[in-house]
Amino acid sequence: MIDVELLMDELGRRQVDVLIRVDRERMAQFNGRPWTMLLSGPGLGGRQVIRVDTRTLPDALDHCLAELATCPGDWAWLDAYRGLPRP
Repeated sequence: MIDVELLMDELGRRQVDVLIRVDRERMAQFNGRPWTMLLSGPGLGGRQVIRVDTRTLPDALDHCLAELATCPGDWAWLDAYRGLPRP
């Protein structure tokens, strides 16, 4: 399981702003994607934002971390947080 607090702290230290949100209205919808994750900030290089809306928090993390790894910089440490088993 991912230690989300530790991950968010590390991203902040690397100049990446993180927003994670769950929307109760979208959760109630049958095909809703209630989880939103948004990354922004100077740590993304020239990229303005990374955003995804998904059904689960692990899906949001997987997507955003994979996208972040394509940005300029040393993101090899993200491997410790990617593709982990889910509960």
